[in-house]
Amino acid sequence: MQTTHIPRRSRASGTDLTPLLAGAATAVGGWGALLALTGSDSPLRAPLTLFFLLAAPAAGIAAALRGFDPFARTLASLAGSVVLNMLVAQGMLATHRWSARGGVLAIAVISALILLLVLMRRHRAAKGQDL
Repeated sequence: MQTTHIPRRSRASGTDLTPLLAGAATAVGGWGALLALTGSDSPLRAPLTLFFLLAAPAAGIAAALRGFDPFARTLASLAGSVVLNMLVAQGMLATHRWSARGGVLAIAVISALILLLVLMRRHRAAKGQDL
């Protein structure tokens, strides 16, 4: 019995939707953060803010876990995102400084710092200065 090979189309054919989905996720998360920070009464405020709170730290953590299997990377980054949100909420409650705007701002700053550290590490590795 002979197995026939069915050729697949390569991803280089222009059908890769990853950049488009990443851009859409960034726009949705940005709108969620903007609605939360401005205090808008829009019905989209809660779901878009929740998306931002999960996606922003997950993007930073996923960038740091570049060498992992895609499924493991997604799972670990989402779990890390939930943990980071819980730590920020617990810290804000413990210091009696709870506010939705403060939580969104804290998550945005932490996520930006994670992404910045990953970019600096990749830049150093590209120059051959990584330890």
